[in-house]
Amino acid sequence: MLIDNLNKEELKNLLVKNWMSHDGAWFLNTFMRVGIKEANKINKGAIRTLASLEIARIKRLSEFSDKQISNYQELKEFMKTTYSVLKGDFMDFTISFPGENRFHWEMRKCFAFEGMKRLGIENKYECGVIYRVSCWLKELGIKHKIVPKFKHCLLNSQNQCSGDIIIEF
Repeated sequence: MLIDNLNKEELKNLLVKNWMSHDGAWFLNTFMRVGIKEANKINKGAIRTLASLEIARIKRLSEFSDKQISNYQELKEFMKTTYSVLKGDFMDFTISFPGENRFHWEMRKCFAFEGMKRLGIENKYECGVIYRVSCWLKELGIKHKIVPKFKHCLLNSQNQCSGDIIIEF
């Protein structure tokens, strides 16, 4: 059987790619039926719901099971744990923790932006990738702000997607 021949990394990447393909197909069909404005709203609602499930599952299966994340070091470890299972090999971004309660992201090539570009709606798409991270933090009860503040895709408006999430404990 195929599953017996896959290592953990291959299995993770297969599952993440299939999940992201489903997400893209879902967004496409929603966009085609209700337009970009409503698709963006529905997408963000789905992301909020998913974030709650993802965080609960990751906490339950990790060393953070019975723990309230209450400081920068714990958050750093939790985010590394989260990305170790939810980031696929096709996702071209980095995260870092430069200190002072900062979480930094840098997206070189965004899979969501590329999909929106193929649809010709990249200038109207509201970023779901960073929104998802924000929802994770809200689910953990961690106050934060995103710099730069944005709604639409940064790759489209600024030709680069990078920024910081400032954490408040």
